[in-house]
Amino acid sequence: MSDAPITLAAIIGAHGVAGEVRLKLLGEGIDALRRHSTFNGGRLTLAKVRSDNKGGAIARFAEVASRTEAEKLRGTALSVPREELPDLADDEYYHADLVGLEVVTDAGDAIGTLLAVHNFGATDICEIERVPPPEKGQKTFMVPMTRAAVLEWDDRQLVIAQDFADQ
Repeated sequence: MSDAPITLAAIIGAHGVAGEVRLKLLGEGIDALRRHSTFNGGRLTLAKVRSDNKGGAIARFAEVASRTEAEKLRGTALSVPREELPDLADDEYYHADLVGLEVVTDAGDAIGTLLAVHNFGATDICEIERVPPPEKGQKTFMVPMTRAAVLEWDDRQLVIAQDFADQ
């Protein structure tokens, strides 16, 4: 897998007037953030973080003292080096490692490329871009990251069940 940093959250805006920021959590939640004191190569030092009770978080960074400074950080991804993260079990993955993989069926048919991994609450969902894109119809489709749908993956490809490719 890649040595690229892993993004745990993204700053989506300012919160209040004292320099706090609103976060969209991309990892395992607020506890994953609390395990780290710095982000983005030490450029941001986490001083405090709490839940926003809506699935996100509110954070304060030592380097940010005003709402104006917080607003300038909108869109900033909060990343940590991969080696600072816990080892993964055999059936675990980081979304960043799946994005960009070639997608094939268990019959060996090339389908496309894994565009994104989403989670709307129940399980991760793989968004797959058809390559080549069809002239008519959906250019992307989604497959749940379940054992029935995604049979295996490695650092080159993701294999899905043919039944899910035909939907």
